[in-house]
Amino acid sequence: MAFFNLLNRVEYACVCGLLNPLTKLYFCRHCMKLRCGFCVCQEVDSNFCSNCLENIPSSETKMRKNRCNTCFNCPSCQHTLSVRASIATVPLAAGADSKEGSPATEDAAKAAKGGSSSTPGPAVKQVTKKMYYLACLTCRWNSHDIGIPDQTAATGQWPEPEYPNATRFALLLEHYQSVVLHDKQERQELWRRKMPKKSQFPSLTDRTGLTASMIRRQMGWSDGKVQLKTTPIPIKESVASEEVDELPAELLHAGVNLRTVTTLTQRLAQPAKQSASFSQLYPQHKLLSIKCSLRCRQCDHNVIKSEYNPSSIKYRIALFAAYHVPDVRLVRCDPLRCEGAESALLLRITNPTINEMTVTIMELPTVDEERLLIHELKAMALESATAASVASAGGAGGCSGGQTSLTSLSQGFARQGTLIEEPRLVDRAVNGTLKLPDSSFTVNQRDDSAEFDEFVQGHQDEPKFIVWRKANHVVIRLGVQPKPDVQPDEDVVVGFTLQYTYFNTVADKSVASAAATSTPSLSGTSKEQKWHALNTRIYINLGKLQPVGVE
Repeated sequence: MAFFNLLNRVEYACVCGLLNPLTKLYFCRHCMKLRCGFCVCQEVDSNFCSNCLENIPSSETKMRKNRCNTCFNCPSCQHTLSVRASIATVPLAAGADSKEGSPATEDAAKAAKGGSSSTPGPAVKQVTKKMYYLACLTCRWNSHDIGIPDQTAATGQWPEPEYPNATRFALLLEHYQSVVLHDKQERQELWRRKMPKKSQFPSLTDRTGLTASMIRRQMGWSDGKVQLKTTPIPIKESVASEEVDELPAELLHAGVNLRTVTTLTQRLAQPAKQSASFSQLYPQHKLLSIKCSLRCRQCDHNVIKSEYNPSSIKYRIALFAAYHVPDVRLVRCDPLRCEGAESALLLRITNPTINEMTVTIMELPTVDEERLLIHELKAMALESATAASVASAGGAGGCSGGQTSLTSLSQGFARQGTLIEEPRLVDRAVNGTLKLPDSSFTVNQRDDSAEFDEFVQGHQDEPKFIVWRKANHVVIRLGVQPKPDVQPDEDVVVGFTLQYTYFNTVADKSVASAAATSTPSLSGTSKEQKWHALNTRIYINLGKLQPVGVE
């Protein structure tokens, strides 16, 4: 059960040292480590409109300025506008087909013509058409309030206001695009200069006899890779002017009607104009939504990946920590006394996996052991980043025997590893002592049908610290004792290291290759290597320490 307004009593330590509840952590099956929100990177998979569910490619998203063409937001309350239909009678255009009008309209026109036969002049034929306008079902705003004409189609092109600085912004955009393109060409030219040759004696022969560039030169053609360098488009600088128009007299003497003045939220919703009058607010195109995938920063594997279809809420990859790591919850804790008396603590441990799990509760590592663990994590991250850069450099020029490594030229041209969160010490002081169990215990696999079974499993050979067991749930009793230096009305925090067995379902390449080349007698080795003993640190807040004499 989730308590949104209460303190997180049980927190898990991520690899980087940050504490989070289990529901906010991820589990990488390739690294077999816990990952928090800072240990994963986000990638945009798709852009879509949350109203019409139109999936828009990223190239079109830039052209549309990250907005939908057909959906609009209300300028008054920022809700989505709805297209409403109305019937309007308009005069038939000259030369138009008479079939556009309905029979009822034609009869009405004939009756009107017969009734006004005494008036001279030709009668104008009327046609009934269905017209569409925008309306907000929340605040009752509609496009008639600001004089936007109705459209003949529901997806018609609604008129947009002209902003005074639109031309200036277009010139600035064109200028900075040329600056970016010029900078990109300079970097590519520098890359070609720093790129080492594949061999000291380059060969001009290949399957076609000569290289493509030599053939183009012999035929008098220009090299296809040569591009004309672009120069930044000059732009006129903005200069402040001393000539400022005077304020109108109406602004100083006329009364202010607050109902016609826009609020700060309404002005910021239209940053191009920021109208001060409510009658000048126009509908704004709805911003697009995105679907993001999360990727592990260390091994570059996906942790969370959703479906591509905008209407689908399912996940293609969902490596939440709650699906792989035992869930530890605080059931009950006896009142903690200042005298140092031992209190009973009940914890419930749940196995979320489909494999049986062996759990061992150990003490927390010391400060020196934790620093050594951080040093090993940093060395492992550096080794993985170096291996990735060497592999990319070797793949680019591995055909030449005496080629210089690309990483030795410049650190800027080598492939940099992904930015990994800096490991740190856990910022949580433990002021309580736990009486840990003296042996390991087994937690059964998850069985959905066993949830409806009223029979509580009872084993005669259970350890004494196990109080209750049912399906994949186990309740254990531990002894807790506050330290002598704990002050009254201070939170008592205890912690322990939870070691559990995990069955890795990801096929390791090295294990698979070894299993393929090994003898049949060693076929069980690969299965044994899928079982791993993982550790995670857990901190529990047991509440306030009660002073002496308080019952």
